[in-house]
Amino acid sequence: MGTLNSPIYLRWTCILQMFWLYALISAPWAVKGVHWEWILPSVLSMAVYATCYLRVFFGPLRDMVWNAGAIIVMGFALWIVNPVSIGYIVIALSMLAFAPSPRPWLIGTLIASLVTPLWVHWFNIPTVQAYILPFVGIITGVGNYLYARAIRRDVQLRLSQAEITRLATLAERERIGRDLHDLLGHTLSLITLKSELARRVALVDPPRAQQEMDEVERVARHALAEVRNAVTGMRAGDLGCELISARLMLEASGIALAIEKPAELALPAPAEAALSLVLREAVTNIHRHSRATEARVVITQEGQVFSMRITDNGCGGLAAHGNGVSGMRERVRQIGGRLAIDSPVKQGTALAIELTALAERIA
Repeated sequence: MGTLNSPIYLRWTCILQMFWLYALISAPWAVKGVHWEWILPSVLSMAVYATCYLRVFFGPLRDMVWNAGAIIVMGFALWIVNPVSIGYIVIALSMLAFAPSPRPWLIGTLIASLVTPLWVHWFNIPTVQAYILPFVGIITGVGNYLYARAIRRDVQLRLSQAEITRLATLAERERIGRDLHDLLGHTLSLITLKSELARRVALVDPPRAQQEMDEVERVARHALAEVRNAVTGMRAGDLGCELISARLMLEASGIALAIEKPAELALPAPAEAALSLVLREAVTNIHRHSRATEARVVITQEGQVFSMRITDNGCGGLAAHGNGVSGMRERVRQIGGRLAIDSPVKQGTALAIELTALAERIA
């Protein structure tokens, strides 16, 4: 099942949190003084705790409940001679919240809350600790559960994005294979036949051989032009795919993206490629600089009139002549369009792209 899906900084945080063990010795030392009846079990418990604690984050996920349970049992056992060991129980309960299901954490918290009053009664432990443990266990558990759920969603989103990219690449390879087969299969067969014919008649009918070779040259040049056009089309951007990538990028950073567009778009390849790059640059700016929570892309097309409006509710203040904006303006200008920017400070940003007479301008 693998280890806990947590980023590297979370694991370093877990390692740093082990320094609380200093209080496990220093606090009772200041109150009780040096007595082996609490020092020896406290020191031995550290080794057990370190082993189980690190295995929760670096070991198999299926063993998390057992490792956390061992820490809870050890915490209750040590609580009799060292009151600071309540920290073992609280930390173990919060670790259970990292499990894929909240059930282990809820069951563990319930059991610990029921056992604590018995411990308070049997071993003359201060009553206030009976209230501290369930309260702190619930608070930290809720925080860890929500945090772990956010991490898993982020991982799933990244995996989904990688899968979409992989499927798109696979589909593109299949399309390229079909196009090349349809494009070159007949042409290369024709060139082969013409070349063989020219070779056979080269000695008996040189003018015929020259005519066939001229035909081979013409067909080859035509095939070269078709290949160049096909490669240009393959390099062209796809606005639909760019919208999917935009949604994945923004939602991964906590920005909700709403998209409105027609079911079908009829755009010349150069215009679609340029608009895809403009959309990518605008979404990247929202992701990096806007501090927005919502964004919207509205695309409309009526005949040869096309418009795309990209807005967000972020901090605004986008420089109208920055390098990124200048690049977007240049791309829109090359396809005969206009780019307008409205970005008042603290009121979000709006980019409006308009193209008219698409076919005539692109041609």
